[in-house]
Amino acid sequence: MATDTTQNGLVERVVRIKRCAAVVKGGRRFSFAAMAVVGDGKGKVGWGYGKANEVPPCVEKATKQASRTMQEVPIVDGSIPHVVKGRYGAAKVILIPAGPGTGIIAGASVRAVCEAAGITNILTKSFGSPNAVTLVKATIDALNQLRTAEQVQSLRGVELS
Repeated sequence: MATDTTQNGLVERVVRIKRCAAVVKGGRRFSFAAMAVVGDGKGKVGWGYGKANEVPPCVEKATKQASRTMQEVPIVDGSIPHVVKGRYGAAKVILIPAGPGTGIIAGASVRAVCEAAGITNILTKSFGSPNAVTLVKATIDALNQLRTAEQVQSLRGVELS
């Protein structure tokens, strides 16, 4: 269900569109919610969630929020520096670095986040909830835990070999 657009150098992917029905006197009134992921393909990624009475405004709200909440992700040779586990609610995600030529081995929601961030080689496994919204949040949580060797050296004040 992920749609992909590129605007002013940013990769925008709509991960999920949900429809909600409220029963009123005249019948059902529908509203929509959209989950979007935005990244620059060079190590920055963010997510957004928008709600509206029509699909285009809710997608627009989600992408606007996603572009405002972009965070830096360390990428080493097209992959991540080390194995990391992310969690949000009942959704758990394990991200494993992979060698060149592997590609992105992931489900739709985790793939959207990795592609938007600019990760080209990665192995992933998700556990628990299959909900696309919580999987995106768990993936972002995992990516926020990543540190490069240089960052660890400066944080600990030691020299790593």
